[in-house]
Amino acid sequence: MSEFLDILTHGRRLKAATKDLTVSQLHDVAEKLAKVITDREHEEAAELQAQAAKLAKIEELRRAMAAADISEADLLGGTVAAPAKVKAKRAPKPAKYAIVDANGQRITWTGQGRMPKVLAQALANGKDLNDFAI
Repeated sequence: MSEFLDILTHGRRLKAATKDLTVSQLHDVAEKLAKVITDREHEEAAELQAQAAKLAKIEELRRAMAAADISEADLLGGTVAAPAKVKAKRAPKPAKYAIVDANGQRITWTGQGRMPKVLAQALANGKDLNDFAI
């Protein structure tokens, strides 16, 4: 939230910020804020009326379609688009290689992606990858 809104929405901060204003200046600010509030109320009422009119028109069209025995598929040229398919997550691949590190922790690797450092060091020291196959 901006600093202005923090001050405006907090009573003590608002009082501290307006302590240098005269009473007539405070009345002027209050009038301007009241105008902003009434304008916002009128805007919201207009939006609600527009939304209600839109919903009424939609319901009128649905009744007319039902009376004429017209379906959504008829309007869309005989086919209704199928919902987008959700790509299924694949199951994780099983580990192919395992090695025990210096801390006694078992490290596994599927053979894809970056090779674990412990396994890479063992291969650099002359071991064969097949020695670590599960």
